[in-house]
Amino acid sequence: MPHEEPNRRARTFSVAIDGTGDTASPVALLARASGLSRQAVKSAMHKGAVWLERDGHVRRLRRHKARLQAGDRLHFHHNPAVLDQEPATAILIADEGAFSVWDKPPGMRSHGSRWGDHTSLVRFAETQLQRVSFLVHRLDAAASGLILVAHSKRAARELTALFEQRRVEKIYRVRVHGCFPEAAQHYDAPLDGRPALTHARRIAYAPDTDRSGLEVSIDTGRKHQIRRHLAGAGFPVLGDRLYGLPTDRETCLALRAVAIAFHHGKIRRYSLPPGQA
Repeated sequence: MPHEEPNRRARTFSVAIDGTGDTASPVALLARASGLSRQAVKSAMHKGAVWLERDGHVRRLRRHKARLQAGDRLHFHHNPAVLDQEPATAILIADEGAFSVWDKPPGMRSHGSRWGDHTSLVRFAETQLQRVSFLVHRLDAAASGLILVAHSKRAARELTALFEQRRVEKIYRVRVHGCFPEAAQHYDAPLDGRPALTHARRIAYAPDTDRSGLEVSIDTGRKHQIRRHLAGAGFPVLGDRLYGLPTDRETCLALRAVAIAFHHGKIRRYSLPPGQA
């Protein structure tokens, strides 16, 4: 389920189209229901806060002048705290037509919520490339680095299948508290009742700060897998507000996806440029 961002000012307005002859536009109907100005409703529609429910299917509605049908229902999820957010900027690493590869900055969400998607990576890719976009996999909002976006339903199915079949190699650079062992470590503690496997090896250690730099790969993609496995082993990731040290004052999560490889027509390998990993 997309991430929700509850807020005391957040409210949901719903309008049913009952076929009585009301030919008002979605903007006019929602402005009337919410008490907001038409311009505010238009802005919220553009940012992904308005949904159209039709014949049992629900999708975002962005077209201000969309024609409504009897039986339609509009849902406006209004949360000023979300709508006022400014989108961050991701960097395009490669555009392969059917899919693209991006360097997601920390703080940018991979996907949107019902309250909006204008600050998400998938919407950013869609607007930058002027191409329909589908999220294939995710990075934690606090993490950064390489992420794939598909630009057709076929590509989305194919790439998603590769992740499900564990045929995608993902490499991360992580900084942790403590002196990590010189020998490679493998963590297989189940997460949320599901198998999870993480591999980590030390590539640097700073005795003055007692911090280690790691190269990490995962065979599974459980929620917060790297952070949870490393914290459970006594090496919490720097800047981790969920599983890290309460005394940690780092402002950014030190977890970055630096390389990804898979077969899609041919062997595909992507890595961050030197100095950005």
